[in-house]
Amino acid sequence: MPLIKVDMIKGRTKEEIKSILDITYNVMLETFQAPIGDRYQIVNQHEDYEMQILDTGLGVSRTDDVLVFTVVTRPRTKNQKIHFYKKLAESLNEKLNIRTEDIMISLVENSDEDWSFFNGEAQFLTGEL
Repeated sequence: MPLIKVDMIKGRTKEEIKSILDITYNVMLETFQAPIGDRYQIVNQHEDYEMQILDTGLGVSRTDDVLVFTVVTRPRTKNQKIHFYKKLAESLNEKLNIRTEDIMISLVENSDEDWSFFNGEAQFLTGEL
């Protein structure tokens, strides 16, 4: 059920974008124990001047490879969140050589009643899910 949005600067290949999405999906399955097929991902590509991702005073420098993940999901435990952040950054670094400093993640919590998958119905509330 997590909805994962990835914002990035234009210029990546189709294959690299697909790999980013595949890696993110697999990490999400592992860390959140979501069911297979629970895949909702959206990529937004921007001009370089449209993304200003600073370091909040932490002394981190970003490159044009920066990725910003927004994950809309039901509440997760502190350990699940920590594991997700770490595993996603490590996996993207190991498999695609994306610097961990260029990976920013924000989880936005909601509940089952906040979802309608189709037909304007609340499938979690109707018992379909």
